[in-house]
Amino acid sequence: MLLLIQYTLIFASVLLLVALGGCISEHSGVINLALEGIMVMGALGGALVMKFLPYTHATATVGDRLGMFGLVLLASIVVGVLYSMLLAFACINLKADQTIVGTALNMLGTALSTVIVKSMNTAMNPDDHSSEIKYIDSKKAFLTNIGKFELNWFMIVAVICLIVIFVLLYKTKFGLRLRACGEHPQAADSVGINVYKMRWAGVLISGLLGGIGGITYITAGVSTWKFENGVAGFGFLALAVMIFGAWDPFRIAGAALLFGLFRALGNVYNGFDFLVSLNIPSAVYNMLPYIVSLIVLAFTSKKSRAPKAEGIPYDKGQR
Repeated sequence: MLLLIQYTLIFASVLLLVALGGCISEHSGVINLALEGIMVMGALGGALVMKFLPYTHATATVGDRLGMFGLVLLASIVVGVLYSMLLAFACINLKADQTIVGTALNMLGTALSTVIVKSMNTAMNPDDHSSEIKYIDSKKAFLTNIGKFELNWFMIVAVICLIVIFVLLYKTKFGLRLRACGEHPQAADSVGINVYKMRWAGVLISGLLGGIGGITYITAGVSTWKFENGVAGFGFLALAVMIFGAWDPFRIAGAALLFGLFRALGNVYNGFDFLVSLNIPSAVYNMLPYIVSLIVLAFTSKKSRAPKAEGIPYDKGQR
């Protein structure tokens, strides 16, 4: 049971971070379908730091652990933000179709990260053509044991981000202006709000959260990641969490816990005798969060209310 709680919390943290990124982007008026690609690129940035930064856990001090964690977090954020700039420029400045751009960036993210890692591995060892990065020792810098419970520091980061995003959206001028740009950008522009800047801000914050979500995902329970596998559709699952949570941070947190529970079952169902006795293939448990997302969206999507201007390129001359 403790292992189920542990995996539920770490997968819920991933979904929460990425869904919050999608939420703030859509509140600004830009649909961020590129979350999957942003996660992959953010994960790549953090994984490269873990691979090349010298770290020995057995002799590491608290400062060493904090330094490793901080640098990995920073690398994931920087790469996630830089990659999200492609979406922002194409959709905001060039007024390109947001769905097509997001889809293209998802495919590019997995392909680009695979090429980078394979090229790096081959350069280091001509016989190594894999897209793997190992971070066995470095990953331990993020973990703290509380009794039998293994606390991943990214769980704390997810809670902090939840509070910050809630305050940012609903307790600040910035949040009010951002939401205005997603509801009625012409009205926002008429009172002096720069819609382009606000939408850029929304997408970049989305990239920041997506990058953190990516590194959180690949370090959740494993110490090696094949980048050709991407992030197993977690970016799209986070969008389902966002819709189910009605674009509200705390409702998104609840939805993330629900979906995280179903995803965690795929990792720990062997520990429950009554589940083992059902003789259900492990693939079914791995499919559960995606099946649940389809069922949930089928019943809730009609009642969900997205920001009115999301997905619509802003035309300053239109009234």
